[in-house]
Amino acid sequence: MPDAARITPDGDQTAASREAAWFAQLSSVVLAAAALFTDPAGRVLLVKPNYRDHWSLAGGILEHGEPPHVGCRREVSEEIGLDIEPGPLLVIAWVAPDGIRNRPIVHFVFDGGVLADDTPIRLQESELDDYRFVEAGDLDRHLPPLIAARVAVALRGREAGATAYLPWP
Repeated sequence: MPDAARITPDGDQTAASREAAWFAQLSSVVLAAAALFTDPAGRVLLVKPNYRDHWSLAGGILEHGEPPHVGCRREVSEEIGLDIEPGPLLVIAWVAPDGIRNRPIVHFVFDGGVLADDTPIRLQESELDDYRFVEAGDLDRHLPPLIAARVAVALRGREAGATAYLPWP
């Protein structure tokens, strides 16, 4: 039986149900999180998804209701087999909808830290074909412009101890 305090005598929607209806009609965004890892020489860890023609940072799409730092940890564990506590947030990047995506994407890039040369990386074979460490000056050869910009900003943010907002129209 419905809570009598929530329903008016004439059957009108309650404030809670009106609020729920309002939230249901709002626009939505896709959320993603990744980690910036480097090796002791400062090269950036990139992974090669088997469903894309370019490289990327280790990370992925968040599950419904999942906090970005938790999703980053989960994705890194799934993709490269490392259980990390994500470090500081380096970048919040907003990407507009395009012809393929009908919703904007907000990317969170966390500091994954410096990986020792002997750190074992175990690829998620169902999604990734390869990984490599790449010099910062060579990122443009492996990444699309928007991801290369995001990684460059993340590297500067790590050095400066700052978080950057990076909108991509």
